[in-house]
Amino acid sequence: MSTSEAGVLSAAEFRERVAARELRIGIVGLGYAGLPLALAFAEEGFPVVGIDLNAERVAAVNEGRSYLVDVPEERYVDAQGRLSATQDFGVVGELDALTICVPTPLSKTRSPDLTYVIAASQAVAEHLTNGQVVMLQSTTYPGTTQELVLPILEEGGRTVGLDVFLGYAPERVDPGNAHFDVHNTPKLIGGVTDECRARAEAIYATIVEQVVPVSSPMVAELAKLHENTFRAVNIALANELALMCDHLGVSAWEVIDAAATKPFAFLPHYPGPGLGGDCIPVVPHFLSWRLREYGYSARMIDAAHEINANMPVHVVHKIADALNAQGRAIKGSRILVLGAAYKPDVHDTRESPSLQIMQDLLARGADLRYCDPWVPTLSLGDSGIESVAWTTEEVDAADCLVMLTAHRQFIDQPHWDKASLVVDTRNVIPAAEHVWRI
Repeated sequence: MSTSEAGVLSAAEFRERVAARELRIGIVGLGYAGLPLALAFAEEGFPVVGIDLNAERVAAVNEGRSYLVDVPEERYVDAQGRLSATQDFGVVGELDALTICVPTPLSKTRSPDLTYVIAASQAVAEHLTNGQVVMLQSTTYPGTTQELVLPILEEGGRTVGLDVFLGYAPERVDPGNAHFDVHNTPKLIGGVTDECRARAEAIYATIVEQVVPVSSPMVAELAKLHENTFRAVNIALANELALMCDHLGVSAWEVIDAAATKPFAFLPHYPGPGLGGDCIPVVPHFLSWRLREYGYSARMIDAAHEINANMPVHVVHKIADALNAQGRAIKGSRILVLGAAYKPDVHDTRESPSLQIMQDLLARGADLRYCDPWVPTLSLGDSGIESVAWTTEEVDAADCLVMLTAHRQFIDQPHWDKASLVVDTRNVIPAAEHVWRI
């Protein structure tokens, strides 16, 4: 069978279509990773279709409305006429290349939940046509691309590497980062075959300044996991330093800043109330879970998780100690928590330690208030709670102010000057007798 009869473009023909921006691109999943990617391709001149089962997201994209902090609405102007969205996977048959960007959460037993990856892969496979390039971008355990996605795509009798082209290109999104985005963050690409990788490289090279090819999808999968594990382990080290310094009566931040004056072999990480987001607290468990199948215990990952997971408890104890020093208990005290999002200047509360801290304070009988300009409402247990305004009146009324997320608004308007008691988990409030640190 010739390539034309098989419906598969030759390598040269494929590159010509990429260069002419004639390739029709699909993005499955329009969340934090998928929407910026879809916009980047559309801005570069490709016709792009986003596929998402969330009707609100689909409507927002089609109407040019933004729902992500990293996607200002003016970007839709640059993509006008080239970006659309749908809930219908039937459009897959009209596309040339797809990237799957669906969530991969952890189950309650800290094992990877690949429900969304499997469902998306099966939906794509139902409408697959010869010559298509399919890339998985979702963060997952090593081996997923070849052991899970590949058999699904080959169920109809096609062969990956000949009839369709499959690879893995992990997302490296950092919500709220003003310096790094899709364009200037190097893109790792691993293909099932050399031609799979080459076609993916040709596509991504149009929107990314640096494409980094690796020898296999598993290398790319492991690299993504190692990046986040590096962060989790080093933050755990910083958190443990904070616990040790608490016993010794010195500032962990001063110790870290002093160590950071060494011009080589040191990269500063800082303590905090715990880990948040969908990557750093979650991703290392993909690796440790996978290695258990080989009889290997990832001891450092488990130790780091234990330290980081206990930081919210440490914060609550610190609040209790600070109030106790003033002859008060958590029960009945007005406590104003600053920040529900897991990091500054985003509205993402996934895995945020603030939620656990607030729930623990409520369970202890606190008269709890929270302030977060990015998160107007929260669900804590069976009840909802609304953010209060960031005002001197709220600070004056509080028995204790707790800094959890250092949003820019808090820094620019330091109303904490009026606080009678502060517990600062981020080292952003000037030292004073009434300021406690973790």
